[in-house]
Amino acid sequence: MTKLYFIRHGKTEWNEEGRYQGARGDSPLLKESYAEIHALAHHLSLTPFRHIYVSPVRRARVTGSTLQHDLDDLQGHATPLSIASRLREFNLGKMEGMRFSDVQKRYPREFEDFRNHPDQYDPRQIQGESFPQLIQRMRPTIARITDIYRQPTDNVLIVSHGAALNALINTLLGADLKDLRKRGGLSNTSTTILETLDLGQSFKLLKWNDTSYIARHLDPTDTI
Repeated sequence: MTKLYFIRHGKTEWNEEGRYQGARGDSPLLKESYAEIHALAHHLSLTPFRHIYVSPVRRARVTGSTLQHDLDDLQGHATPLSIASRLREFNLGKMEGMRFSDVQKRYPREFEDFRNHPDQYDPRQIQGESFPQLIQRMRPTIARITDIYRQPTDNVLIVSHGAALNALINTLLGADLKDLRKRGGLSNTSTTILETLDLGQSFKLLKWNDTSYIARHLDPTDTI
C-alpha cells in the first residue's frame, strides 16, 4: 500500500491577479503563502514521508523546499527531495501571463474548453499542450514512484500545479478525458491523497482538495 500526497503549490501573485501561469510562466509566492505552507507542514507532521518529488517550476520548488525544511524540523529527520521535470504545469503557450478575462476575449474557444471540456481542448492556436500530451508526460513519474515505494507504510509527497494535478489525479482514478474536471478544482496549498494497493495499477481517492489547515476564507482566485 502506497499513499501519494499531491500538493498544489502556494498562492502566487499571478494567481491573485487571475493570470494564466503554466510551465513557462511564473510569479513569486505571496508572503502569506509561506504561513500556509508552514500550516500544511504541521498538518502533515505526524506522517512519515519517504520522499518529496517537486516540479521544476520555481513556485512549486519553493513550496516543496519550504515544506521539506519544516517537516525536517518537526519530524527530526531529513526527507529527501528530488526535482521531477515531468511534474511541471501545462505549457499554456500564448496564454501564459494573460489575465483570464483577456484570454476569454481573445481565445474564447480555448478558454471554455480548457476549463470545461478537456476532450475538446485544442491548444494548437495558442501553441500549448493538450490534455493527452500532459497525461502522457506525467504518468511515467507516478509509475516510477509506485515502483520504488512498495511497502505498506510508504508515503510520498508530490508538489506540482493545479491544472496538471487535476488532470493527472482524475486520470489515475479512471476518469474519462471529458470528465477530468467533474470533481472541481484544486486550491493553492491543498492536499489530495490517493492510495494504491497494486503498485500503481489502480488508485483509491482518500481525500480531495483538503484545505482544512488554512486559516482564512478561500476566494475564487485560490482554486483552478
